[in-house]
Amino acid sequence: MTETIQTDVAIIGAGPVGLFAVFEAGLLKLHCHLMDYLPIPGGQCAEIYPKKPIYDIPGFPSVLACDLIHNLMEQIKPFKPTFTLGERVEKVSKTDEGKFLVETNRGTRVIAPIVCIAGGLGCFEPRKPDIANLADYEYKGIDYIIKEPAIFRNKNVIIAGGGDSALDWTIVLADIAANVTLVHRRKEFRGAPDSVEKVRKLVEDGKVKLFTDAQITELHGDGKLEGVTISVDEGDSHRVETDYFIPLFGLSPKLGPIAEWGLNIDKNAVEVNPITLATNIPGIFAIGDVCTYEGKLKLILCGFHEGAMMAQAAYKILFPNKRSVLKYTTVTGITSL
Repeated sequence: MTETIQTDVAIIGAGPVGLFAVFEAGLLKLHCHLMDYLPIPGGQCAEIYPKKPIYDIPGFPSVLACDLIHNLMEQIKPFKPTFTLGERVEKVSKTDEGKFLVETNRGTRVIAPIVCIAGGLGCFEPRKPDIANLADYEYKGIDYIIKEPAIFRNKNVIIAGGGDSALDWTIVLADIAANVTLVHRRKEFRGAPDSVEKVRKLVEDGKVKLFTDAQITELHGDGKLEGVTISVDEGDSHRVETDYFIPLFGLSPKLGPIAEWGLNIDKNAVEVNPITLATNIPGIFAIGDVCTYEGKLKLILCGFHEGAMMAQAAYKILFPNKRSVLKYTTVTGITSL
């Protein structure tokens, strides 16, 4: 059985705003556990545009998205946050003790008196190929994210896609899997030129098989994936045996299960009190792009401010008889939990 995780604040979403909320909560001696559908912390900054420069972070005239995430991870290290990654939060309910039980699609359970939704634009779900029996093989040979590259060791793997994720994982798995085949709908790739060059070199060296102007049209197997059909435009179809098929066509944001939790929703955003960031359900907060209030600005720096305000409001709920005295970190320093 999956172990139940106990924490002070359950943060749904491990993007930059969720990560900074860990820092603000940590200053108040509150421990945080973060959950995200993506396999790594960082949200869009890590998965969609890691090399995109960001210009509105105070103190940084320009910072790459991936470097911002790295710095945030370093900043929260003293507070020892824990993570559940590669899983989607499906349900939030109340326990008999009045705390919240947060459950994921993989059965992970997190219990906390405070829940903070920091899900950015919502839950990022994979864009799936249009194949008739796709659902029959999901998690039975078809994966949309890669959490543990080691599971592909000495296996036959087919990757579909033409962006950075598809190229990068092709390069990584070329040294792990028995065979790697990359299938792309066009001749030209959308990824970084350096990655494209590396993949083409792997193809020349016989370490990767490449099909362009092609797509996966059929899946085969009895109970688990055993093979696919690759159809080439104006060409032949090929039946290829495989252990894994990994479609990497990017991610699309959706509010997802959050919409079913009884929260007040306005145009796919969660309504909050702009001072406390509290939702209509006591103990549940929302910060970052997922929340809305009059005058809301969808900026990372505004999300950082919201994380600080949320932490202060959460502390008052947890310790109603204690007075929280705001002190500058230049005076107190940073002490671990």
